Amino acid sequence: MSTGESFIAHLLELRVRLLNSAAALLLVFICLFPWASDLYALLARPLLAKLPKGGQMIATDVTTPFFVPLKLAMMTAFVIALPYILYQTWKFVAPGLYAHEKRLIVPFIFASTILFVCGMAFAYFLVFPVVFGFIAASAPQGVAVMTDIDKYLSFVLTMFMAFGVTFQVPVVVVLLVRMGIVTVEKLREIRPYVVVGAFVVGAIFTPPDVVSQFMLAIPLWLLYEAGIVVAAWVGKGKTTEA
Repeated sequence: MSTGESFIAHLLELRVRLLNSAAALLLVFICLFPWASDLYALLARPLLAKLPKGGQMIATDVTTPFFVPLKLAMMTAFVIALPYILYQTWKFVAPGLYAHEKRLIVPFIFASTILFVCGMAFAYFLVFPVVFGFIAASAPQGVAVMTDIDKYLSFVLTMFMAFGVTFQVPVVVVLLVRMGIVTVEKLREIRPYVVVGAFVVGAIFTPPDVVSQFMLAIPLWLLYEAGIVVAAWVGKGKTTEA
């Protein structure tokens, strides 16, 4: 097969994988569409639980009550379809990988997905009640706390992304050690700087209350330590195998 034919074959394979991923995403979205409003009600529960009695959310644009739940349904469909999308990605890149790379990438993809979902769950069940309780309690006398549903969705997605990415720290640490970019000893040496950086990240990506900043910084630090432990264990296994 010539270079041109090989390139076209890769493009056709990529097209098939993209179409399969898009079809899976669309199918899940269609299934979720009737419950789009229920999904938003579930997402808004941590805030509504902390508002004063009779408190509610508002929609400032005419089309917001329709499009915001629709947007949430699409994003939820992407999270649900993500394992299949990653599988399609794997099927496309697998033929070009060595055997040891195949053994390495599958556990990393699985761990990365699980950790991202764990980060979102941590934010929803533990961080949001604290953050929204602080916001509701700090409102001046006579000020009614009523958040626009679109702005609330943007805030929640930002927090989900922050905690989801934070929970990727063990994967990144192990990957850097496995690729030989950094050693476990070096990771232990820079631990104080990582702790300071964790609190800086917590101050940037969370509201200005100390509790929520700690709730991002402490897990970030502990996940870094977990990454060091796993990297050291993986390194021992690699040495034994060699």
